[in-house]
Amino acid sequence: MNLFKQTTLIGIGLIGSSIARALKEKRLSKKICIFSRTKKTINKAKKLKLGNFYTNDLEKSVKSSDLIIICTPLSTYQTILERISDSIMPGAILSDVGSVKSNVVKIFSKIQNKNFHIIPAHPIAGTEKSGPEAGFAELFENRWCVLTPIRRNDKESLNKIKKLWINLGSKIYIMKPENHDRILALTSHMPHLISYSIVSSVLNVNSKEKSQVIKFSAGGFRDFTRIASSDAIMWRDIFLSNKKNLLKTIKEFEKSLNLIKSYIKTNKLEKLYDIFIKTKRIRKLIKKEQQN
Repeated sequence: MNLFKQTTLIGIGLIGSSIARALKEKRLSKKICIFSRTKKTINKAKKLKLGNFYTNDLEKSVKSSDLIIICTPLSTYQTILERISDSIMPGAILSDVGSVKSNVVKIFSKIQNKNFHIIPAHPIAGTEKSGPEAGFAELFENRWCVLTPIRRNDKESLNKIKKLWINLGSKIYIMKPENHDRILALTSHMPHLISYSIVSSVLNVNSKEKSQVIKFSAGGFRDFTRIASSDAIMWRDIFLSNKKNLLKTIKEFEKSLNLIKSYIKTNKLEKLYDIFIKTKRIRKLIKKEQQN
């Protein structure tokens, strides 16, 4: 069942290569064109047989495609759109996989009067690994994909993108971009920031203690190192693109941290216990939601 005649994937890292694999496996696009800036990445994608065509010519990559998905870091969007907007064929759908939506919608809105359709998307899925070899077709299964459409009357294109992500295994949620960014600041961006902070604190200990920290790392710290080994450019761009919400979330986190700090300092056993019990309830609610 081919939903699209040709799909262009701009960027072929973890998300882009996972989309390519899933498109091929489920036969959702008759042809796949892969764009990458570097010959090295193109050669990797070719070796993995991720597409039908491979190019480092950005404008050429989109000309015959009825679906274009930007799978590159957020800081690249402006330049990409400036270069491809006049080459996209009429009626095509332009989408993305960016983790911050307000800025994306703002950039996309500058070209919304063109004769193609724009449906921003965010598949909430990933691992700490990167590159074309890191992807797998099952990445999006039973994961949320948030859509933040720009035009309310663009139902046909919206339904087509919905159908695409449902076929890739995702659950669909339509959200305003501002709401998306507030929620993701809490559930995704802040946990990554905390992980980077905790792991970087190891850099401040002496070499003997550092080796002991590495040697005796328990499960909790290992989990933080896994998250903190995620793609550096991607997360730099996410933090800066969602600066307002992230700074607000940091402020709330600092309040909670200072409260726990004061309870530890003053030996408030019951107060600490109450906080731990409340957080345990949140964990149960999350697990219950995931089972639904």
